Parts: sequence; C-alpha cells; structure tokens
Amino acid sequence: MRATGRSKSARRLADRAVRPARRLLERLRYRGSRAFWEDRYRTGGTSGPGSYGEFATFKAEVLNRFIATHQIRSVIEFGCGDGNQVSLGEYPPYIGLDVSPSAIERCRKRFAQDPSKEFFTYPSGAVTIGTPPFLCDLALSLDVIYHLTEEEVFERHMTDVFTAAHRFVALYTSDTDQLPGLMGAPHIRHRPVRRFVAERFPHWKVEEVVENRFPWNGDPRTSSWADFTFYSRVDR
Repeated sequence: MRATGRSKSARRLADRAVRPARRLLERLRYRGSRAFWEDRYRTGGTSGPGSYGEFATFKAEVLNRFIATHQIRSVIEFGCGDGNQVSLGEYPPYIGLDVSPSAIERCRKRFAQDPSKEFFTYPSGAVTIGTPPFLCDLALSLDVIYHLTEEEVFERHMTDVFTAAHRFVALYTSDTDQLPGLMGAPHIRHRPVRRFVAERFPHWKVEEVVENRFPWNGDPRTSSWADFTFYSRVDR
C-alpha cells in the first residue's frame, strides 16, 4: 500500500512538473475559439464534463423546470455541442447552433429520428438571427461564454443570443473577471457577464438566478464556476 501511495505521489509530482510546459504548448497551438472546438469535435472529442454526469443532470433539471413553469413553446441554443446535454432536455421545438460543423453533423445523426429538433452551423448564411425560425421563446447559452476568448466573438454571441429570444434568455456561465483560467488554459476567459448585460441590453431584467449545485472548488471534475441567470424581456 505504501508503494502504491508513493507511486501516486510520484505521478502527481511529475504531472505538476510538466504542466507549465504543456500549457505553454497549448497556448502556442491555440488558434481561436472556433478552431479549437472544431478540432476537438472533428477528432472525436466531447463537449466536456459540464455536459455529462451530475453536471448535465443538474442543468437539465433546472431548464426543464423553467420550460414547464413558463410554458416555453420554442427553444434556440447557441453552442449545442455534441448533443449530450440536448438529449436530457424536455424541449418543445428546438434549434441547436454551433460553430463546429463536426458537432452539427453529430447532432443531426444523433437526432435524425426527432423532427422537433434542427441543427445549423453558426454563423452561416443559412442562419438569420431574430427572424423565424431563429427567433424563439427561450434562447440558451450553456457553458459557452467563458470559452469565447476573442472580444468580438463574445460580443456577437451575446448580441445574437438576446436578439434570438422573444421572451427569455438563459445564461449558464461564470460572472467574474477574477477567476483564473483552468490552470492557464488558453481556451478559457472569464468576464463579468451580468454587468455586461445590464449595460448593453437594458430592456432585459434578471428573472431568476440558480446557483450551481456543485460550486467551484478548484477541480473541474467535481465542481463548476457557472451559475444560471435567467432574463426576461421588460417590454414584452
């Protein structure tokens, strides 16, 4: 048992030793948020731990309750990923958008027998945000915003999410510029999202905040820095 313990300790120390070099290599290879996610899905990667297991169950419970309570009739999601989170949703007619063509291809295959769901690469000429069918009761952005490292991409995403929403917006994200990235991961950037929304979208108000069931403890395998913020349109 002691030998096993030493072996585990040695592995942890070795990992800590190589981690800075690994993160430097990741930063050098990073080509932007869109390329990062297309490369990930094209090579068989998933949407990550936030869309699986207890994290996915928590998100689905919150969203399904909100959809039922507010009698949501249509949903559009920016960043549907590999579709695992979508599979847990009790959604009315649903449109999933993603920057990765490989992710969209996966979702179309996975839900080929479900006519209530459609998937589109975004942005693209086939998608006109704010006009039917890309105008829905509820617009979702789940575990996406802190992956938008470029300022112009972040601002377009936020504008399109609120433009695509007729009644409600649900953001599941961090809300601070103080949290570090994931050990220096180049694909993560935190922002004070609620302040941004208050300044840029004054016709929307916070309807509800749902804190994470697994608040951040420094370990992305067991915790998350994201909470739910639901917005409703003031002038509807």
